[in-house]
Amino acid sequence: MRKENRLQMIEERSNRRIPTTRYRPEYRKGLTNQQVQEHRLHGWSNISVDPPAKTTKEIIHDNLFTYFNLIFLILAILLCIAGSFRNLTFLPVIILNTLIGIVQEIRAKRVLDKLTMLNAPHATVVREGLETVIDAEELVLDDIVIFKAGNQVCADAEVCAGEVQVDESLLTGESDEITKRKGDSLMSGSFIVSGKCHARLDKVGMDSYISKLTLEAKAMQKGEQSEMIRSLDKLVKGVGIAIIPIGIILFVQALYFQKEGFQSSITSMVAAVIGMIPEGLYLLTSVALAVSSVRLAHKKVLLHDMKCIETLARVDVLCVDKTGTITENTMEVQRVIPAEGYDIETMGLLDVMIGDFTSAMENDNITMEAMKSYFQSTSGKKPVSKTGFSSATKYSSVTFENAAYVLGAPEFVLRQHYEKYEDTIMEYASKGTRVLVFGFYDGEIDGKALKEEVVPLGYILLENPIRKEAEETFQYFAEQGVEVKVISGDNPVTVSEVAKRAGIAHAENYVDASSLKSDEDIREAVLKNTVFGRVTPSQKRQFVQVLRDAGKTVAMTGDGVNDVLALRDADCSIAMASGSEAAAQASQLVLLESDFSCMPQVVMEGRRVVNNIQRSASLFLVKNIFSFLLSLFSAVFMITYPLEPSQVSLISMFTIGIPAFFLALEPNKNIIKGHFLTNVFLKALPAALTDVLAVGALVVFGLTFDVSSTDISTAATMLLAIVGFMILYKISAPMNILRVVVVAGNIIGLLFCSIFLNDLFAITSMSTKCVMLFIVFSIATEPVLRYLTSFLGKLRLYYVRLRGRSEESTGTY
Repeated sequence: MRKENRLQMIEERSNRRIPTTRYRPEYRKGLTNQQVQEHRLHGWSNISVDPPAKTTKEIIHDNLFTYFNLIFLILAILLCIAGSFRNLTFLPVIILNTLIGIVQEIRAKRVLDKLTMLNAPHATVVREGLETVIDAEELVLDDIVIFKAGNQVCADAEVCAGEVQVDESLLTGESDEITKRKGDSLMSGSFIVSGKCHARLDKVGMDSYISKLTLEAKAMQKGEQSEMIRSLDKLVKGVGIAIIPIGIILFVQALYFQKEGFQSSITSMVAAVIGMIPEGLYLLTSVALAVSSVRLAHKKVLLHDMKCIETLARVDVLCVDKTGTITENTMEVQRVIPAEGYDIETMGLLDVMIGDFTSAMENDNITMEAMKSYFQSTSGKKPVSKTGFSSATKYSSVTFENAAYVLGAPEFVLRQHYEKYEDTIMEYASKGTRVLVFGFYDGEIDGKALKEEVVPLGYILLENPIRKEAEETFQYFAEQGVEVKVISGDNPVTVSEVAKRAGIAHAENYVDASSLKSDEDIREAVLKNTVFGRVTPSQKRQFVQVLRDAGKTVAMTGDGVNDVLALRDADCSIAMASGSEAAAQASQLVLLESDFSCMPQVVMEGRRVVNNIQRSASLFLVKNIFSFLLSLFSAVFMITYPLEPSQVSLISMFTIGIPAFFLALEPNKNIIKGHFLTNVFLKALPAALTDVLAVGALVVFGLTFDVSSTDISTAATMLLAIVGFMILYKISAPMNILRVVVVAGNIIGLLFCSIFLNDLFAITSMSTKCVMLFIVFSIATEPVLRYLTSFLGKLRLYYVRLRGRSEESTGTY
């Protein structure tokens, strides 16, 4: 199904949905193909109401019908009315910019759509008695779907057979796990924590609970933006409001007060307005982000949210899980150690008891996969009941006719008797192995926290192999100033040992999260320690919130259903595709090959985008600030704006537009510091002020020495070019072969257009007086730019120190 047709299909199907026959198929057989086709024709398919990307039509529309394109169209019409066709040179640049934006966005969309389709939610459906895995959107009303641990419920359903533990926290806000049995309802958007069931879909598509929530959310929220996009939006809105009154003032002043002709008044006003519009800046950002998303897609990284490229580049704390991130997403049983109270003669073979236990359980997590592979001897006993592993209670259980057995984390299984066995357990845990207790339970198991005593029969030692590239990856983050926090549900001693072997700094600082009772305990522990064991899902979320409250930019990696809440709250969420479907769908970024070692490349891609856009944006802002200030100068001192639109286009093309696109696509690994708009503004301000001082003084001296306006216009253009190339050289430093070629090529291009296309760009020969003035002001530009840069740099440093002292004194530093 093509994504661009989805909104149309949703609307069409909602309009043509007709009453249909309801079926209650036997859960082992499911619907027949004829029944599926009937529901599909009647419009009862499970099509999402929330398309993940803009359609091709929307991309074209959004790039064509912009506020500034409307302004450019009005300016072009005014120039045509005035008969000044030469000054329409900005139109080809605008058309080219728009086309580039459309082509790049469509190209990125196609690449991402292919990846999104491969990574789209799937479901195991029973039809004609056969189990098939299909896209969740191909399901229809009354389909029988098999849900198991890690699956997100894709439509409202009713359990037909089996039993599952469900987390509805994304819908209700409550993190308690709820047991669902035959006849109970499953809400779409919830996810299966443990167990397995067959369920009949009761409400699909727009009728489902999650679809109604989605529509409400879409109606209420404006959409979160990254700092860079937010800053650009502010800039564009500010300029969009300012250009209209300034344009009117300049036109009225030139026509009525300066007694210029209609054509001259129009061209001077258009030149000022064009100079103030950052026409290529927003396009540059869109193209850079689109190119980055394509680059990441080729590295098998899927972006659900493009803003996370920038967020990840700004991250200073990375929260990771042990399994799937530090270690491989596989597990092996090393050996079984009989407990002190175990007696083979009275209790039977330990391996057989564990074999009976594992054979009764579902193969729904890597721990159980490893145990099923290792414990294959069974007595053939049939279970009476069982409960799957829960991240809240940290155990699973099987009840037979003559006994009930539990398997789980020692602290949660042994509880008040844990201290009696602690030394033995810690001995194995300190070697980096995961220790599970298998024991006999003297009571009835209901899936909630254990109450009666557990008699330990044996300790099962498991191990995750550490990823080969883990040490190199974490070393990179340490060098980049990114603090790593390891958050796991396993024993903290085990996790600490694994983290040490993976080369994580300060891994010896660990804490048992089950000992953290108050919010203050959690806050203190999170800020001081590196490794956290026995962490519950709600605590993971609290950890992320504490770090964010401390002013950190937090990235969270996860692959399990118990990670979803923390992933939702993190500034940037990263999921492994090999993990649960719920985690992948909740994350902004999915590692499709589940290879955490590619994270440095993702971070570097984010830094390249933000740093290069920041650098290129300052080029655009030089022109915008200069045009704004010179317009005010012209209005206050009652002089005609000295430049023509074609001259502004010439300067923009060779000192801003072309070099900005080359610079924006270059590698850049520098750590991002400061705020986007502040950084851009402070880089652009010295050059913009130099331009204003040089051109303003040139105009005043020109009027004083009676130099013609055409000469002044040409001299001003050349002065702007000189300052433009100086700031381009400064921004491009340190120079490399590509940057030398870009700067030199643009200088040659500007000279060529000035000499051979001089009529097109209104470049005329200058009088002797004008040449002399031009030389004097050209020489003056370099020291003025240098001193202004130095002065503003010192001013910024003073401001930062003053602000730092102020924040420190108020306790917010």
